[in-house]
Amino acid sequence: MTLAESSESTTSAVRWAGELLHLLPERALWWPAAGVLFVADLHLGKAATYRALGQPVPGGTTQENLARLDALVARWSPRRIVFLGDFLHAAQARTVLAGVQAWREGHAGIAMTLVRGNHDSRAGDPPEALGIEVVDEPHLMGPFACCHHPQPHATHFVLAGHLHPVCRLHGPGRDRVRLPCFVSEAGQAVLPAFGEFTGGWLMERAPGRRFHVVGGSAVWALPASE
Repeated sequence: MTLAESSESTTSAVRWAGELLHLLPERALWWPAAGVLFVADLHLGKAATYRALGQPVPGGTTQENLARLDALVARWSPRRIVFLGDFLHAAQARTVLAGVQAWREGHAGIAMTLVRGNHDSRAGDPPEALGIEVVDEPHLMGPFACCHHPQPHATHFVLAGHLHPVCRLHGPGRDRVRLPCFVSEAGQAVLPAFGEFTGGWLMERAPGRRFHVVGGSAVWALPASE
């Protein structure tokens, strides 16, 4: 997809480390020059893990996550997908791997990389049959350091997840709402959690910290803090 074709989309364009990037309302990041889609914190199988512990949570979240990935692939045609950690939620989540395998076979032509996160350490690496390259953080790619945990890097701009950032907006009266967001500051940016049923951590405004909020099918920038 060209920039002209995406001009009517609801993405928000930013320039980090000198590169044009698109913040997507599906809570993912698109790097058009390299054909790379960045996704953080899928937590596949999280609901299944809770059900295995006897908690009455609904099923279907893994298929919902994979369907949303399908839609992104169809729209942007990435050459590579980089998962910024927490691909699987826990060892019990491996019960969903048959569905993940079928999904992967449908996208065999796309290279995929997983940067290990804290949940990946407990769940274990995805099976080799999935054809997903597994690396430790920081994984350098062009001007970016692909990480799971936000952290400084001496030479590269950090793209990370882990925090599941949300921000709080206030309306008339006592109205307020919490929404997922992309958060950027000097040398790094944190992506919102892609996965359903993941929760969020409220990040406060601070000097030099920028928020791009995801609401419905749109991404928009909040005014910068002084």
